[in-house]
Amino acid sequence: MRNAATLREKPAPTMRAFISAPPDAVLISAIAILVGIGLVMIFSASSATAFAVHHDATYYLKRQAIWLAVALAAAYAAYRVDYTKLKAISPLLFILSVISLIAVLIPHVGIVVNTSRRWLGIGALSIQPSEFAKLALVLFLAAKLSSRGDRITSLVRGLFPLCIAMAVVVMLVLKEPDMGTASLLAFVAFTMLFAAGARVEHLGLIFVATVPLVALALLADPYKRARALAFLNPWKDPQNTGFHIVQSLLALGSGGLFGVGLGASRAKFFYLPEQYTDFIFAVLGEELGLIGAVGVILLFIVFAHRAIRIALRAPDRFGFFLTIGCTALIVIQALINIGVVTSSWPVTGVPLPFISFGGSSLVVCLVAVALILNVGRARRVTAR
Repeated sequence: MRNAATLREKPAPTMRAFISAPPDAVLISAIAILVGIGLVMIFSASSATAFAVHHDATYYLKRQAIWLAVALAAAYAAYRVDYTKLKAISPLLFILSVISLIAVLIPHVGIVVNTSRRWLGIGALSIQPSEFAKLALVLFLAAKLSSRGDRITSLVRGLFPLCIAMAVVVMLVLKEPDMGTASLLAFVAFTMLFAAGARVEHLGLIFVATVPLVALALLADPYKRARALAFLNPWKDPQNTGFHIVQSLLALGSGGLFGVGLGASRAKFFYLPEQYTDFIFAVLGEELGLIGAVGVILLFIVFAHRAIRIALRAPDRFGFFLTIGCTALIVIQALINIGVVTSSWPVTGVPLPFISFGGSSLVVCLVAVALILNVGRARRVTAR
């Protein structure tokens, strides 16, 4: 990635223009299958809760279908727009995302759910600004990195200003609190900086300087500390801090190789918390078994492969970094979610892209895919 980015720094002696190429059918197919699996699993995982609370087993499925329509419309617009024009408005989008993250923290403005302030809006018409901050940060970093050139190898002139912008967003998200999204933002930013050619020792130095602050935030709250470390031994406190993970592992284990059958999950009957959002992969593993779970992971791998292929063929530096950022946004989020469900990662509130229930997440993920396809359809031709 570093070499690919470096090569694009060299100016060409000829005039350049873009032509349109067909979209990547393999990538589109992988995402379409993931979205389809998501709709089926949302209905299956949420039906018991939906019937008990709303007296309608399809309540959450209907809401997700509405959000899917919105997401497809937004994705189509993102696919059709000239992506190079997004570079100029990326600072404005970044500022707007910061303002929305601040608004979430204002009493009587941000919606409080389970002691967390993460939403703006009214009731069912709420949105999660931290989801849109992901795309805003990717666009902002892609724009800045595309013009940084060799300066990115400098800690003071190239790297530090970008880390300040990243830190502002991460700290606001942490304040909600939402450690999962905050860590995802940091990982995505570090991936883009590495792809741009930032020195590994500089990134390591920033990481080492950040760890004590994160550790201090965890140690200051005994419950957060216990919750974050519960994945190491969830059976130590199975009725409290380890409850989510224990129930998730029980669901996955009961699925076996082929699963208990679609719709036959027992964990969804109020044993597994967040069964149609953050822990939907556990229900998927229970109903579809190891084969179904591995199949979903393979679809994410196919997506990552095709997206990186598009990034390496991007016609300009901005397109390259935009594709790398959008790919990292989806793939790293999937890795974190699956890691949490399998007790391989500390418990964080990060949904599984395309599969978990959630309108804001679905819109952002499909728009990210559309931007990748947008870059992929642009081919450079040379006029001499």
